[in-house]
This record gives sequence, C-alpha cells and structure tokens, in this order.
Amino acid sequence: MRTPELAEGRAPGLGEAARLSWRPDASAETVRRDGRRWTVWTAWIVVVFCAPAALLLAIEPLTFPVAAICLAHAWAIPWLQARRGARQVVPLGSERSAASAVGGERPAERVALGLLGDLVGHAERDLLAATGLALERGSLGVWLVGEQGAFLVRSQGRRIDCWCVRVGETAELPAGDRVAHLLLALREDELGFAKVANLGFSGARWRVRGQLAARSRPALDEARRLTRAG
Repeated sequence: MRTPELAEGRAPGLGEAARLSWRPDASAETVRRDGRRWTVWTAWIVVVFCAPAALLLAIEPLTFPVAAICLAHAWAIPWLQARRGARQVVPLGSERSAASAVGGERPAERVALGLLGDLVGHAERDLLAATGLALERGSLGVWLVGEQGAFLVRSQGRRIDCWCVRVGETAELPAGDRVAHLLLALREDELGFAKVANLGFSGARWRVRGQLAARSRPALDEARRLTRAG
C-alpha cells in the first residue's frame, strides 16, 4: 500500500485533500461506514473458515487436523490485519523510529521535541513522553498521532481505526517535527486528514492494543477513558 504524504507547506483546509478529487470527502458517517465494512469482512473470514471446519468434524471426527488448519486461518488472518494496522503508526522513541533517524541530527531532534511539547497540554505532554503518541481530541473521536500514521479511538472506546499517513520527505525531518506536522494537519482539517490518510484497519480496540509495545498501550487506555467520559 502506498502511504499518502502531507506536504510541509499546507493551504488552509489541507490542499492535499482537495487534490484527491477521486476520493469521497470524509465524514463521521463515512468513518462509521468503513468501520462496518471491516466488521463484515472480518466476520466473513471467520465464517468462511469456521463453517468448513465444523462441517468436517460433523462428518468425520478424524478430519480434525484439516479442521484445525481452517480454524487457524480464521484466527490468523484477522490477527495479521490488526498487527499491520498497529504497525502503521510509529510512536516516538520506538525501535522503528530510531532506525529511521538521520545521524548527526541530535540537536535538531531536541529542538523539534521541544517545539512539539509546546503544541500539547501538560497532561498530553506527559503521555507523549511516556508512550510516544500525541493525544488530540477531535469531532470523530480521540486521535493518537505518531511519526507515521494515527489511531482514532471512537464508539465509546470500543473501536479503533488505524490510519496510514506520513509527512513528505520524512527522512530529512527530526522525529518530533514529523509528529508536529501530522498533529497540526489534524487540527487544521480533521476530515481532510481522514480523507488523505489510508485506513489500514478498523476493529475492536483490544485487538490493536495487544499488538502495540507495552509502553504505548497506556495511550490507548487514556483515549478510551476520554471517549467514554464524553
């Protein structure tokens, strides 16, 4: 999947979203609709593999090994999709973040992190330092923004959407700047951000939580608390 990019200089309303004329505009309804499609797809995968397994066992219990393979597919495919969605979002300070850092830019990294800290509140700053994800409340739900991509926690914290998006020319930017650009784009035009980004996964929050590094999981817990608190 090609990752859409956000240019550093943006016109009001995200010019990137305006240029994607072939994509439908995002809205709360389109987000819910896409989530329902993911749910239907997941349920279909489970039925496609579990039904033959049950039928085989009913006809001949000795076919258990083949039935077990079907059941393994029913579990593995949704698990792999949730894992892919979780890995699309790169938290600050993660191993993948460190691997993409440019050598010799430590002073720039410190400056970028300082500027990023100025964009968020005190509680959000502490959460960012601990988990590597910047929390932002929006009309669609609670967002958690990383260096590449963002999570959207909604539906009273039961559902999470994993969005794949990055800033253009990321290799030349400090990690903190990458998060800041995405955060500012989200604040400027939340629906435009959702239009530009690619939805890589939508499903139960616990499925993605299990795929995240332990340090980043409290961010999802806090987002869930905020969505339930309204």
